[in-house]
Amino acid sequence: MRSILKGLTLAVAASVVTLTLGGCATTRTLDPNQETHYDANYDFSDKKKIVDKLAASLLSINTLSPEKKPIILIYPIANETSEHISTSGITDDIRLALIRSGKFRFINEAQRTNIQREARYQSKGYVDPAQRFQQGKQLGADYILSGALRSIEKKQQKQIRLTKKKMVYYSLNLELTNPTTGEIAWADKVELAREASRPIIGW
Repeated sequence: MRSILKGLTLAVAASVVTLTLGGCATTRTLDPNQETHYDANYDFSDKKKIVDKLAASLLSINTLSPEKKPIILIYPIANETSEHISTSGITDDIRLALIRSGKFRFINEAQRTNIQREARYQSKGYVDPAQRFQQGKQLGADYILSGALRSIEKKQQKQIRLTKKKMVYYSLNLELTNPTTGEIAWADKVELAREASRPIIGW
């Protein structure tokens, strides 16, 4: 009987410890402007660094269509890494920075299908002809912004050690192409490299 009670006591104690450890999660607010990394993989701090550098580089250009604000069409950045990275977040933030500068204009390529759907709806007679938007008035792009995100990952070779290290190198290349001539009018890149280590045995 004593052995049964002892076993039950140990089981209850183990459950309490498990619940205590699993239920004591804490959260804190981070400053998005402060560089923060938990491992070697891509994170929001990397995105901010990429956006800040490339937006500043684009804003420094003074040779694009000096007589007017260049009209840019953004193509998705190709993700050639092994990670699931939303590259649209990078182009969205770059576009926002350039729009706020007042030096560039952008074509909303993502809404083209919706614009065509609305045009078909209005042409069916549901909308007052005086209020229908005119077709054939959309802007043409002066430049196309495109690029690729690549990475190289290196891990320590197998050997006797107390920690496991990993190094990841990221490179994002962007370029502006003149669709009329095919000329690359601007190009720049951002490179990031980080090494992280963690104990072989741990949480």
